[in-house]
Amino acid sequence: MKKIMIVFAASILVVLSACSGGSATEEEIDTIVFADAGWDSIRVHNSIAQTIIEEGYGYDTDVTAGSTAATFEGLRQGDITVYMETWTDNIKEVYEEALEAGDIEKVSVNFDDNDQGLYVPTYVIEGDEERDIEPVAPDLKTVADLKKYPEVFEDPEDAGRGRVINAPSGWAVADAIDAKFEAYDLDETMNNFMPGSDSAIVASLVDAYKNGEPWVGYYWSPTAVTAKYDLTLLEEDPYDQETWEETKATEFPPNDVVVAVHKDLPSQVPDVVEFLSQYETNNDLTEEALKYMDENDASPEEAAEWWMEEHEDLWTSWVDDEVAEKVKDALE
Repeated sequence: MKKIMIVFAASILVVLSACSGGSATEEEIDTIVFADAGWDSIRVHNSIAQTIIEEGYGYDTDVTAGSTAATFEGLRQGDITVYMETWTDNIKEVYEEALEAGDIEKVSVNFDDNDQGLYVPTYVIEGDEERDIEPVAPDLKTVADLKKYPEVFEDPEDAGRGRVINAPSGWAVADAIDAKFEAYDLDETMNNFMPGSDSAIVASLVDAYKNGEPWVGYYWSPTAVTAKYDLTLLEEDPYDQETWEETKATEFPPNDVVVAVHKDLPSQVPDVVEFLSQYETNNDLTEEALKYMDENDASPEEAAEWWMEEHEDLWTSWVDDEVAEKVKDALE
């Protein structure tokens, strides 16, 4: 009887083992979820990675949209599993906290040659002979100088005061611009205008640019805007960590824009995380896709497909030959 029980128990183990056969990955994750924090470059990188993951590795993917704060918290909790553009110094405290807690893992640096801050059209400072535009602020060089020019950047809703376009509410950098207003005493003559979205910033800039009018506001590269228009980034003192932490009265910190994943993803889909660990682009490569979007009225998905056709030699270096062939077949 004892021998029969042992054989029966062993049989149960074999059956359970067979039932759990196949990869543990398939059981532990159904869909790889990407963060859409509200700007076009992250949407393009999402689409590139999603195409490779779906066509090359056979996993389903999805996207969750929201503010930087909401989507990054989603990454920490596991509701989101991949963040293709984590602007690490824009969310320095919470990013480092998440790393130290082991909630997330940094797997690669997508790009690190970016800029951000307050921009003006270059014709504001230098003029534009071809468009018969005279310079209206030839001595404007720094963010601190802005308070001298309320009449140049006049707020259409508040005569006598200027308007600086901030980042949208919910973006981490909006708080930094708020601090700069205080540090540079900009609020003496300028209004700190909070737009409703990235598209609202772009619309106001494009409208001003087409009409040759002054404009000043927050933006960053890589973007279609910085690729298409001649803009000048206003100067600040070189980045100093202590000053930045106290007042934000320096250049924005050097910003590694990393690919980060939820802590469980490496064990769930190691093949996908290995691919993501090879994912590396730069400012110019990203702006190519964004410029294509703008000039062809294309979606991020269409821009990603075009970009992958243009840069097959790059993305195929991130994956093995078998995966590359599957993706190339799908793109044909």
